[in-house]
Amino acid sequence: METSATKVNEDFLYMDIKAKIIDAEGLNRTVTRLAHEVIERNSGTSNVVIIGMKTRGDFLAQRIHKKIKEIDNSDLPLGSLDVTLYRDDFRTRLKQPEIGVTHITFDINEKDILLVDDVLYTGRTARAALDALMDLGRPSTIQFCVLVDRGHRELPIKADFVGKNIPTSINEEVKVKMNEFDEEDAVYLVDVKNENN
Repeated sequence: METSATKVNEDFLYMDIKAKIIDAEGLNRTVTRLAHEVIERNSGTSNVVIIGMKTRGDFLAQRIHKKIKEIDNSDLPLGSLDVTLYRDDFRTRLKQPEIGVTHITFDINEKDILLVDDVLYTGRTARAALDALMDLGRPSTIQFCVLVDRGHRELPIKADFVGKNIPTSINEEVKVKMNEFDEEDAVYLVDVKNENN
């Protein structure tokens, strides 16, 4: 593990890096393992569709999609989901929410949806995603895949596929960096500093 107090970029303005939990090679291995687990759990992929949650969950979904295609020779339907309008803090905590675009061009009825996100924390974002999906159709199953589960659940939400469990304190956060968005593949454990300090 690498440790540092160096700021990586503006996202880390009020955070001190404690450790690099996953590097680029480790992230690739994790994606490969998750893809194998999805194929095994579903006895193949004939009824599976993949939907990534904006933003980094979307990129993670694309990588899992690509890996499943390599392993199982199947080009699964792939979509992206923005849950901003479904969040329970939409009107209370989000002062200027950035609303993205949901892009799902296929029928989700009777499908086995693989819902993908980068970090599972309280479970509230996952609940919002479930609400959004149920507004789009009636899938056969919704299976939840996350790169990192950091604990501290507030709702009874559990991931079916987990890349890595990282226990955290309430003053720590897990920051996922993906090359498509951050020009780096890594997962960091960071301390969150008070902005007033």
